[in-house]
Amino acid sequence: MNFADYLLEIGADDAAAILSGSTVHTHHDVRAAVASMAVALREQGLGVGDRVAIIGANSLFWIASYLATLKIGAVAVPLPVTTSPEELGARQSFIQCQGFCVSRLLYPRLRAVLPHGAALLVEDATPRPLPPAWSEVPSAAVRPDADAVLLFTSGTTARPKVVRQTHRNLQANTDSIIDYLALDASERVLSILPFSYCFGCSLLHTHLRVGGSLVLARFLYPEHLLDQLESTACTGMAGVPSIYQTLLRNTTFSQRALPTLRKIQQAGGKLPDALITELIAAVPHAEVFVMYGQTEATSRLSYLPPAMLGTKLGSVGRGIPGVSLQVLNEHGDPVAPGEIGEIVARGENISPGYLDAPDETERKFAGGALLTGDLARVDEDGFIYIVDRQADFIKCFGHRVSSQEVEAVALELKDIVAAAAVGVPDPVRGEAIYLFITVRGGAELNAEAVIHYCKRRLPAHAVPRDVEILKQMPLSESGKVLKSALRETAQRAGAPAGEAT
Repeated sequence: MNFADYLLEIGADDAAAILSGSTVHTHHDVRAAVASMAVALREQGLGVGDRVAIIGANSLFWIASYLATLKIGAVAVPLPVTTSPEELGARQSFIQCQGFCVSRLLYPRLRAVLPHGAALLVEDATPRPLPPAWSEVPSAAVRPDADAVLLFTSGTTARPKVVRQTHRNLQANTDSIIDYLALDASERVLSILPFSYCFGCSLLHTHLRVGGSLVLARFLYPEHLLDQLESTACTGMAGVPSIYQTLLRNTTFSQRALPTLRKIQQAGGKLPDALITELIAAVPHAEVFVMYGQTEATSRLSYLPPAMLGTKLGSVGRGIPGVSLQVLNEHGDPVAPGEIGEIVARGENISPGYLDAPDETERKFAGGALLTGDLARVDEDGFIYIVDRQADFIKCFGHRVSSQEVEAVALELKDIVAAAAVGVPDPVRGEAIYLFITVRGGAELNAEAVIHYCKRRLPAHAVPRDVEILKQMPLSESGKVLKSALRETAQRAGAPAGEAT
């Protein structure tokens, strides 16, 4: 089944689907917008297998562009709203899109690099006739293993990594998420994450599929966001660690009743145990789902049942329905409880690989399994505890130090909102631990106090050499901390131990 039809077949015509500001779009409105956009794309000469870039903020235009692209059998290429003209040019030279759907706000900035002769649809550029009925717009017949979405996972190098996601991948992951979250048509999720990020798009998939609704929001003014969550009676919200760190440590989130909120999703990186505990206490009537995933797995790989947070705090749980997870050592054998190995995943949600990169695909997707690059241990019950990304370990005094462990200890100090540890070259240590933090408004915490606390809680080789207090962490569009940028900052700084800048 075409994935666009799969998502739009259930929602009641008159039920709310998308809430954007004061505007409510029903499921009928969404179907009509998709039908109209599908006709427009076909009129531009686009069809099965063509690649269509979609550039814009979360909106009905983005949703219509994305689903219409899938409906005609083309391949959607979502790009971040922050994409610069230089980045767009570099990505286009690699991926060669035949069509572009661009929001009216971004079009003036990007128009000079849009390729001549490519199909172009700009939001509200020209008035359109009334859309045809949904049933009158045929969907392309697509193979389940045909590419549906191409997602960039790294920068603008000559050979970027682009993950292929098929119609089968998308449907399998959507079904699994709906299953373990027990979603139905009554669900209304606060949608903060961009749809160009697989976690954000998974919310669109699941809530359209069950006939629920999404409230489109931005994380610019957190208190206003909380007002929006209350006024629209959201039943769910989803976010990455930086979102929950800010809400818990620098807003009135924990003082609000939030009576309609019943499902909280957290993924996109590890939220330290101290903050998970605060999150549970802040909204005791809601279920908190700690989850783990990767773009190469479409979105989700595992979750921890909320009822087990008391006994398995710190775990990302076990595989979601339809996904098999193992933690394997360097010989490919399952690790014993307490030992560390790499998480390896199998399931219908696993991507067939990277676009035009057979060698990287063979390394990452050996034998159809996904080698995640995440190191973890398991307990006696088979629950998985991520230790760190392979690339984020810090080698200090001959020890492998988990950056997540250092960050978790720092965040035990309630004046700290966010923490990120990176390694920098050091002639004595090999790598020194450089810790970046942000603090809540009015806090008087200094670098020396943080180092002193870490000395009490961590072994000597894991204590940061330097602590730097930032006004704000560098974040990707999806809200993840950009450790590559922090490493560059730390290497340039060369600050003496304990000095805050």
